[in-house]
Amino acid sequence: MLTLVGLGGAAHRFPHERSCGQQQRVARARALAPSPRLLLLDEPFSNLDPELRERLAMELRDILREAGTTALRVTHDQYEAFAIADVVGVMQNGTIAQWDTPYRLYHRPQSRAVADFIGMGSFLPGRLVQRDGLAEVRFELGVLPIRNRGDQALAGASANTRGEVAILLRPDDVIHDDASPMQAEVQRKAFRGAQFLYTLRLPSGRELLALVPSHHNHAIGDRIGIRFDADHIVTFPADEG
Repeated sequence: MLTLVGLGGAAHRFPHERSCGQQQRVARARALAPSPRLLLLDEPFSNLDPELRERLAMELRDILREAGTTALRVTHDQYEAFAIADVVGVMQNGTIAQWDTPYRLYHRPQSRAVADFIGMGSFLPGRLVQRDGLAEVRFELGVLPIRNRGDQALAGASANTRGEVAILLRPDDVIHDDASPMQAEVQRKAFRGAQFLYTLRLPSGRELLALVPSHHNHAIGDRIGIRFDADHIVTFPADEG
């Protein structure tokens, strides 16, 4: 079991003589030693620095798969949950708001509350137009075609009698494009190594988030061209939230 958790050469040492990360590995070995069918984990890495927490989380996923053990884990770190879990339950007010794969939680949230909690995003008002089996959402920067049939059905169910909806746009849906006629003003920016997270102000004053490669280093107040590239157009009732 020590070999499985990467401590095969440390059997002669006491746990307190090891680093925090290695003590976590000892704890995993103890938990897995009885070959449990289900392992319960309550924020096991909350006291570790982010880099070590991420590395141990990935190691834990590999160990659990090799051991053939199912784990139920509680965490407040959604990115850690996404990295490890096959399915994730988002809990709100003591109930599970959505139980789904990480991909569907991010791209197909079932409520605006889940969409607001998972990842980052902006909600913009729009109007749904449907004709000849096609659907699109018109909003202040142009038109977003809805190509996916499932998204079309959800948009139709979300729209009120005037066709009004709220559109969810993730930062990775917004593409920096100097040639685009759509313009937005840089309000804030956060450097993330390979990318900047820009907060952009639209002509209406509403804000939009965009992930932009870090070699596009724009100053606060600059106007930049943007376009949209979203696989899924997610909409919610305009008055929800």
